[in-house]
Parts: sequence; structure tokens; C-alpha cells
Amino acid sequence: MAAPSSVIRLADIETSYRVPPHNVEAEQALLGAILVNNDAYFRVSDFLEPTHFSEELHRRIYDILQQLIRAGKLATPVTLKSFVGDQDLGGMTVPQYLARLAAEATTVVNAEAYGRTIYDLAMRRQLINIGEDMVNVAYDAPVDDHPRKQIEDAERRLYELAEQGRYDGGFQDFSSALRNAVDLAAEAFRRDRKLSGVATGLTDLDRMLGGLQSSDLVIVAGRPGMGKTALATNIAFNIARAYAHEKNKDGTVKRLDGGIVGFFSLEMSAEQLATRIIAEQSGVASYKIRRGEINEQDFSKIADAAREMERIPFYIDETGGISIAQLVARARRLKRQKGLDVLVVDYLQLLSGSARKGDNRVQELTEITTGLKALAKELNVPVVALSQLSRQVEQRDDKRPQLSDLRESGSIEQDADIVLFVFREEYYLKNKEPKMGTEEYFKWQTEMEQVHGRAEVIIGKQRHGPTGTVTLQFDAEVTRFSTLISDDRIPERIE
Repeated sequence: MAAPSSVIRLADIETSYRVPPHNVEAEQALLGAILVNNDAYFRVSDFLEPTHFSEELHRRIYDILQQLIRAGKLATPVTLKSFVGDQDLGGMTVPQYLARLAAEATTVVNAEAYGRTIYDLAMRRQLINIGEDMVNVAYDAPVDDHPRKQIEDAERRLYELAEQGRYDGGFQDFSSALRNAVDLAAEAFRRDRKLSGVATGLTDLDRMLGGLQSSDLVIVAGRPGMGKTALATNIAFNIARAYAHEKNKDGTVKRLDGGIVGFFSLEMSAEQLATRIIAEQSGVASYKIRRGEINEQDFSKIADAAREMERIPFYIDETGGISIAQLVARARRLKRQKGLDVLVVDYLQLLSGSARKGDNRVQELTEITTGLKALAKELNVPVVALSQLSRQVEQRDDKRPQLSDLRESGSIEQDADIVLFVFREEYYLKNKEPKMGTEEYFKWQTEMEQVHGRAEVIIGKQRHGPTGTVTLQFDAEVTRFSTLISDDRIPERIE
């Protein structure tokens, strides 16, 4: 006969009241080890906090131990008992409990292992809390609250937890850093282009930079009309098109050339960006594509370019007005799901910070640039961020940009590893056309011929290399940058 529905089975009770993961014995062993030898504290002090202990009493004990040891005082059951307070521990006083912890303490050698156990279990408990909050919010969310907002909030909390859940930092042996540096140099030597970083596809720029280096923040700045977005899309497409890789025996992927590109287009839509790249690659002007002013031959070029673009690892996020926290979360997700070798942000001033009360725009931009630099280091990829320049450039006779022209904050210059300025003399000269037939006109015409189709990329800062200017070819109609073909590069004519 079936049991009545009112009968509650023991298994149901156990499932409903599961105890969050914890290890009281590990907590006791660690606290005892510190009480016996205060040096044990320094084995766990860089990652373990009082909040990581599951028992409230253990949290209090560890907090007081921490304060005493950091103050240079001795922490023992005797010195602690007046700070911890008193409470009934099932027939045992707090001083007795402290004495017992010290008496039953294990060797100091195991202190770090116990600390890591306590830490990992604390991370699991926080995961449970995040999961429970997700369920509760999903059940009780208002009608106008979009699920995407909850997903992004959950991702943010998970990644914040992931950042906390790391105890593998700290000092490393210099010999291991040396080995990594030598390995990097050996890989660069084996590559055809002898570059240690990711090749931009622009030979002269690569020669100056050595390619885009992992963990670098690269700022590409310029006034409107200079072509900074065009330069970024050119470089991004060149990298994605050149992507080549091989699989290791353990299933991981090793990049051989090029890379997987993530592009945050905060100003243009994905379709506008795609149209621009199609124009660059097909040679058909983007305004003709938008207006439909193309012939059959043009359409064939566009179709060929589109087919090639479909195969490349190029990912676009067109969401406007996102915060630095959202950008970081999405970049991490792309790295995890698809892989990521280069990240482009177009452009920096369209990002928002955490908007803490009292913050001004300078503080907000400082938070953004610091966040982008931290992201480059965390994901171990170059981050290329575009930036506007202040209007003071227009007030000078020589309109070549300088580091002081970076808009709104000195933090851009401070946090950046490389600062590139895009400058086209032709843009300014074109607006100064004098009256035709005059002497000034012929002088102007000569100057225009000298600068026509040329752009300068000024390396204003490079933390690990020289500064200087690289001259590139620029086709304004299709917004395409390419390596300048000089006389010494033209192959000899065969008679």
C-alpha cells in the first residue's frame, strides 16, 4: 500500500536542509597551528580572510589573530582570551577552547594546505548563495525586468568570485620568468616575420612594435576624420584573416599566426562595421554599397570579400553605452567560449564606469583605462582601445597630436603601454584650398601631391620600444590603410 501523501520521507528532509560545505576540523587545525607558531599565519595571510571560515567563533579568532600578528604582537591562547569574549561552547569556555586548539595543533607545514581547503569551501558556499539568489530573483522578478539584466548580473558576480578565488599569485622564481622570456624570443625567431607579438599586417608598423604584445594596452588616438576606426578595423581584419592554429595533444589550441579577434563597436552597428570592412577588402566604396550604386563586377567583388569574411574568427559586439564591468564580463565569456587573441574597443569615451556618487568624468575614465589594462593582463591578450583627442590640436599650426592632447584624463597616457596617433596632413590641407589659378594655388597643389594618399601613425609612447613615425598608404574612398610602397620596395623591371 502506498504511503500517505502527508508522510515526509527522511530523504526529502535531507535534500531540503543540506548543510553548506564546510570543514570544522581544518579550521581548528589551522587556528591551532597559528596559536602554536605565529609564522604559520604568513603561509595563508595573502589569500585567507576571516569571512572564509564557516564558524562565527573561528571567524572572530582568526580576525583577532590577524590583528595581533600584524601589529607585531604575540598571539597565544593567553593573549587572545581577553579579546574573543566568552560564550558557552557546550560545557567548555572560550579560553578552554583556545587552549585545546593549541594542544591539538598539527605541524605548521600543513598550514597552507588547511588554508586552501578552508578557502575553497568558502568559494563553494558563495557559489551556492549566488545560485540561490539567481533562482529567487528569477521567480520574483518584476514584469519589466529583462532576463538579460539578471544574466549579466549573475555573470558579474561569478567573475568577481572567480577573481577572488585565486591563491596562485605572489612572487615567482626569476628563473621561470627568464625561461618564459627566452621561449618568447625563440618563438619570434622561428616565425617568418620574426615578431614576438601578433602581426598587424602593416609591415612598417610591425617592425616598430614587434607586433601587438600580450597583456599590452594599446591606445589608438586621433581627431575625427583621421581614420582611427579604419586603422583599427584594418588591423583587426588582418589578424583574423591570418589566423592559423594547431591542436596540442592535451586538446588545447596553440596559435601559430594571426588570432581570434573580439571587436566592441560602441559607435557603429555591426552592419555598418561589416560594410566598412567589405569596402576595405573588395575595393568598392562603402557609400556605393549603401546606395546600391554598384555594377555586376562590383557585386562579384563584394560577394568574394563576404565569403572570405564568413570564415574568419572575427566577433562583433555592437551594444552601445555598456559599462567597463559589462565589457570585461563579455570579453571573459568570449575568451572562454570561442577563444580570444586580440580585443578592440571603439571607442574608449563611449564606455561608462561604475558611476559612484561624487565621481567626475576624469575619475570615471581612470577606472575605465585601469580596467582595460587589468583585463589585458588577466586574459593575456593585447587590448586596442580607440580614443578621442581634445580640440586643442586644432588651435596649433602643426596639428600633429601629442600625448598632452589625450582627452579628459592623464590616466590614458599612464595606463597605456603603447599610444599611437593617426594623422593625415591631407585632411587639413584639403580644407585650405586657395583660389584656382593663383600662385598660392599652385603651391597648395604641389603640397597636396606630396601628402595625397598618405597617413602617419605616430608612436607617441612605447613602453618596451622606440617612438617615431610610420608612414602608411591610405585609400580614403575605401578607408583602407596599407604598407606604403616606396621606391626601394618596387621590384626591378625585367626587360
